[in-house]
Amino acid sequence: MRVLDTTPKQDGFYMPAEFSEHYGCILIFPERSDSWQYGAYAARKAFVKVCEAIAQSEKVTVCASDRQYENARRMLPPHIRVVEMSSNDSWARDYAPTFVTNGQIIRGVNWSFNAWGGLEDGLYFPWDKDDRMARKLCDLYDKSMYDASGFVLEGGSIHSDGEGTILTTEACLLSAGRNPGMTKEQIEDRLKEYLGAEKVIWLKRGIYNDETNEHVDNICAFVKPGEVVLAWTDDTSDPQYELSRSCLEILEGSTDAKGRPIKVHKLYLPKPVAITAEECDGLDTMDFEPTRTPGERLAASYVNFYISNGAVVMPFFSDPADEPARAKLQELFPERRVIPVYARDILIGGGNIHCITQQIPAFSKEESQWQE
Repeated sequence: MRVLDTTPKQDGFYMPAEFSEHYGCILIFPERSDSWQYGAYAARKAFVKVCEAIAQSEKVTVCASDRQYENARRMLPPHIRVVEMSSNDSWARDYAPTFVTNGQIIRGVNWSFNAWGGLEDGLYFPWDKDDRMARKLCDLYDKSMYDASGFVLEGGSIHSDGEGTILTTEACLLSAGRNPGMTKEQIEDRLKEYLGAEKVIWLKRGIYNDETNEHVDNICAFVKPGEVVLAWTDDTSDPQYELSRSCLEILEGSTDAKGRPIKVHKLYLPKPVAITAEECDGLDTMDFEPTRTPGERLAASYVNFYISNGAVVMPFFSDPADEPARAKLQELFPERRVIPVYARDILIGGGNIHCITQQIPAFSKEESQWQE
């Protein structure tokens, strides 16, 4: 692996949109007992369904610990690759590399990861194995790497339209536990430099009670250049209403890097999802404290979907809003099949389908041209 001393923007590289063509996708097999209830058995089954749905149209690699390698290999079909790689938890979106391209080759970006806030308001300690994942994966795929370590960023905090525009939230990127010594303008400049972007659209907030400090990938996502989906509720008594309304006002008052007005499609949320006492009983403590409390509202959102080459893999919650949400996404992605996966067992861990995936952009039609 070659570590570069330039930046993606200097070299003409940029972060492509998720709806552009992929080579494949990376996931990490779950096992952490204070994240995944009752030994992660139900979570692993949900992960496998997500892997199988994505693998219908692109290559899937699953990283598993030494302890879980044999289990992952047994549970996953043979066309899904399993590699042994240690991690602290299973959020590939947030600490696998952000891949950038110049249209011919791809390279990885290594950000610093501190478990969504470090010692200020992070969710676990240590996070050292997670923080090494981007470098390990660039080595695994033999890709050159831009080293942005020292700048704390998670992949779930950004969305790209592939044409120069980045979406993010102030609640996350301006939080005290990430880059407190930097101004908003300095953070924006860093995003532009390492994502090859020209414009950053800052939403103020995300999904209510999202413990990542409100990642953008749970509230809003590009579906094509100039168009986004926004998590929405009409219930003015729900604390989410004001958060979504603020996003709507910002988006409708914005243009993208090409000067196009942003078209917003509302994607209605399920009714609030709360964790049960039984589910909490299945979670181990962390530092002698429970990681969840009965009745705690979880950050359920249909926006937390993954766009594969042939499908949109979306979460279902056994809610009346499930089918309308699927129909809306099918309308927005007519060329792809919308595949739902019951995702409560992933949500209990703190995220959802987009959070557990990281796409690898297409590099060439010929696999032999993978290497630079």
